[in-house]
Amino acid sequence: MTDITLRRPVQWLSASETNVGVVRKINEDAVFSKPDINLWAVADGMGGHEAGNVASNMIVNMLEDIESKANLDVFVSTIEDKILDVNKRLLEYSEIMLEGRIIGSTVAIFLIKGRVGVCMWAGDSRLYRYRNGRIEQMTVDHSHVAELLKQGAISAEEAENHPDANVITRAVGTCEHLYVDIDVFDVNVGDTFMLCTDGLYNAVDEENIMNCLQKDDIEIATNNLIEASLNNGASDNVSVVLVKGVRST
Repeated sequence: MTDITLRRPVQWLSASETNVGVVRKINEDAVFSKPDINLWAVADGMGGHEAGNVASNMIVNMLEDIESKANLDVFVSTIEDKILDVNKRLLEYSEIMLEGRIIGSTVAIFLIKGRVGVCMWAGDSRLYRYRNGRIEQMTVDHSHVAELLKQGAISAEEAENHPDANVITRAVGTCEHLYVDIDVFDVNVGDTFMLCTDGLYNAVDEENIMNCLQKDDIEIATNNLIEASLNNGASDNVSVVLVKGVRST
């Protein structure tokens, strides 16, 4: 028996959607999908009065200009440099246009090179991996509640309804020196990855998320996730990007 089948390339199908939700009047989220180079992202702007919309869209526009690199390290470094440039530009925008008022955006970026996946993030936008009937959060929130949970100061149950749940400790545009977390992991045929903003995971629990991810059609799965969040009251903007690995023909 040969390993030709095992080495056959994986094709990555993707779908994305963003929704204002049922409470907010402005959608400050943004989604990004460039499947020809296996690059996807979600961003959740903050700042109010449409300022958050400026921040999240500045990140997405930055990603539009990126081309794939043959070397994974160069690919990742290029994206990181772009994020740091956006961070600088948002700080300048705040000073000139908003009299120093904070404007920023969380971001979660997912890229695939061969059988390697990379996630880069700042804030509480997340990447999940659904594999073999199990879901795993691949990112660690940059939030006050996540830090309390890590320190053992609160339980997982207390974290779910903590009054400081919306306090973010890191985001693009909110501090002069931004540190972007980066994680590298394997990707396999049959994996489904989900990028999402907090409007999704705060409205839909993991069991219902998995029920949606079990759908073979990722367009339907994406629509079902958005619909589930809206049915549950979606008090924030909701954004989802799904990426599924299938055997290339």
